[in-house]
Amino acid sequence: MTCCNSNAAGTTPFSGDIPVFTEQALEAGIIHSYDGPWEYFVGGGVAVLDCNGDRKPDLFFAGGESPAKLYINQSDTGGELKFTENPGYSNAVQKSVTGAYPLDIDNDGLMDLALLRVGRNRLLRGLGDCKFDHASEELKLPAAQNQWTTAFSATFEPGLPYPTLVFGNYVNRRAPGSPWGTCADHQLYRPVRGNKSNAIYPDSLSLSPGYCTLSMLFTDWNRSGRASLRVTNDRQYHRGGEEQLWHFNEGAQPRLYTRNEGWKKLVIWGMGIASADLNADGYPEYALTSMGDTKLQHLEFDAFEESGWPQYRDMAYENGATAHRPYTGDDLKPSTGWHAEFDDLNNDGLLDLFITKGNVEQMPDFASTDPDNLLLGKHSGGFHEAGDVSGIALPTRGRGGAVADLNHDGQLDIVVVNRSSNISLFRNRGARYLDRTRPSGNWLQIELQQDSINRNAIGATINVKSGNTTRTRTIEVGGGHASGASGFIHIGLGVAERATVRVRWPDGQWSASYRAFANNFLLIKRRQPEASYWYPVPAGE
Repeated sequence: MTCCNSNAAGTTPFSGDIPVFTEQALEAGIIHSYDGPWEYFVGGGVAVLDCNGDRKPDLFFAGGESPAKLYINQSDTGGELKFTENPGYSNAVQKSVTGAYPLDIDNDGLMDLALLRVGRNRLLRGLGDCKFDHASEELKLPAAQNQWTTAFSATFEPGLPYPTLVFGNYVNRRAPGSPWGTCADHQLYRPVRGNKSNAIYPDSLSLSPGYCTLSMLFTDWNRSGRASLRVTNDRQYHRGGEEQLWHFNEGAQPRLYTRNEGWKKLVIWGMGIASADLNADGYPEYALTSMGDTKLQHLEFDAFEESGWPQYRDMAYENGATAHRPYTGDDLKPSTGWHAEFDDLNNDGLLDLFITKGNVEQMPDFASTDPDNLLLGKHSGGFHEAGDVSGIALPTRGRGGAVADLNHDGQLDIVVVNRSSNISLFRNRGARYLDRTRPSGNWLQIELQQDSINRNAIGATINVKSGNTTRTRTIEVGGGHASGASGFIHIGLGVAERATVRVRWPDGQWSASYRAFANNFLLIKRRQPEASYWYPVPAGE
């Protein structure tokens, strides 16, 4: 089975809806940029989370040398985007932050934040009402002093009460000869079993070798029920390195997949990872951003069925997804890709690929004007570049990013953290229609809940069937570029007016089938026979 049809890179015209975006960061009340010297050429993340229980996506921005900021979502349902800064969100250190990922670490139902830093990383425990407490000592997270951390991922391993955390590091600046060939190892934190010890994370384990990582993702690539750790690495500084995939087996030390297990050597300027099951065959594809062409890796299914090995083939070119140079303007030099994310931004039922772009600083061999990409999925297969006509082609230097429905209108909006300039906040106005816009296709947004451990069902897979088409989403923490998101999972339905939803929970058990009408927010609580709808507060109330 292939990922997409091979005619996609040809001249097949795009017949779908093109979303229209308007940039309105300043109008929405957000003033923030990612700044600093060499250590902050990379990183620059944003975390999307609901920190006050109203289910509106709030935004936490890494600032580099500038303070990190938290903005509270005040947008009316279906209205203009509005945010207010919350400067007193925490008494923890707010500078030297390169990225942030939201997750519920202590299983209390409140979102926490894992902060990546130049220096010591931090865990901020959510207290409600968009307040956070410095919790690294409380959770007994051992200190990893003076690291340069640029990647993070988390998963709940079977039998463990709290998530397993991995902080991915970049260059060891203290090593002789730095930065060339001096990549730092990574820190793995596994929680203790049970509650007999006061230490939640008693020790850290070094994942070695590190090859100057800029993104990592716990992913169940073979649908075994156990996540492996995928790592993308920057060839700019490593020597003899490559892309990596780590075994994580219960009770065993992590180890790398080897050539004897089918892992092929790939060396790129790895910046970001996006994962999605593009053809609903049960196995994820991976987009890997880089300087130059983006990779789109598809599992070689016949070889996998025979051997069970992780053998991948790059299908970016034949699917029009290389995004290797700017699509507008006269700069023909290679692009620099950072954050990547699959989602359905025009609600036609097909996954699209959003990529942030931007020159590292002043690298003369790469494009200086390098707008973000919006690759729309095509019904004929592959992708079509629509960044220029959709309104996101700005001359900024993007880093981290996120795709989220910020005003609960069913249309996905875009956030981009820019280096040395204000963030970009693109509101999705819907589909272009003659000289105006109209709502794009139908959609469904789903939130999963479990009791006790792993409340947000990290590792679960959602199957949404309408007609003869099944669309899948997997809940993961990690990937992108220094940026993570939590909250509702968005599925575009095209013209379908209803759908059937089933959930494969993290332990492998399947839920009942839930029937849902389109254009609704659906809450699925484990072990409850019926799902329920959640309705956002109407504008003006």
